[in-house]
Amino acid sequence: MKKSQIILIVVVIVLVGIIYSLPRVVVDNAEESENIGQNDAVATDSVLQAHDARVSDGEKDAVSSLIAKLKIADSKEKFTIFADSLAGIYRKSGIYDSAAYYLGEAAAQYPTVDNMEKAGNAYYEAFGFAMSQEKMAVLAEETRSYLNKVLEDQPERLDLKTKVAMTHVSSTNPMQGIMMLREVLEEDPTNQEALFNMGVLSMQSGQYKRAVERFEELIGYYPENVQGQFYLGVSYLESNQKNKAKKQFQLVQDMTEDPMILSSVENYMGQL
Repeated sequence: MKKSQIILIVVVIVLVGIIYSLPRVVVDNAEESENIGQNDAVATDSVLQAHDARVSDGEKDAVSSLIAKLKIADSKEKFTIFADSLAGIYRKSGIYDSAAYYLGEAAAQYPTVDNMEKAGNAYYEAFGFAMSQEKMAVLAEETRSYLNKVLEDQPERLDLKTKVAMTHVSSTNPMQGIMMLREVLEEDPTNQEALFNMGVLSMQSGQYKRAVERFEELIGYYPENVQGQFYLGVSYLESNQKNKAKKQFQLVQDMTEDPMILSSVENYMGQL
């Protein structure tokens, strides 16, 4: 499989994960602590400048102002608000690792389940867009450090367990992640994320007939899942089921206006 196709797969995994990333629990605030921004929780100026340098010129004043406020925040609530605002700017700019960094700072200072989940989800998003194995490994570890803490409190959160599983798949012990996904499916056989990710993993390992089975099962439960429908077409094509692939790609063309998916469909249709 071409590198560009693998990148698209990773991006789609992240997009699917975003659907389930909204926090569902509100934890009562802990007692305030004075001068939160004046201790070691805020990184050195050189680190902050490295984040700031990657922001568009139109956002730099806002970022500088928020960083200044973060340093002198006199309560955990204010620290969290400023960190959330910074993360929002970076995420809007597509700088996902910086967004995760500030949400991680908020979680370190104000370790509620809600903040842990926000940080973990942000690091997972950054992990999905990382282009080097070294960076992926670092972001995967950060994802697990936060989301596993949420799972300790909420072990029923299969959406988070699926994300942790996917970080293991890219590690030196991928079977640990695959086993976790299987555990999710044992508990919830119709779990959308787990079915999708198992299909993607089958594709990445060249097991296209197995991928067909996974994606057929997925769209049987979730026919509106455009990404699943698309990758079913790819799996048909790669397993030499060209008539099914053509019909599947035509179905996808009728389902979406997403230019990335439609462009990929056109490329694959050209191979038929």
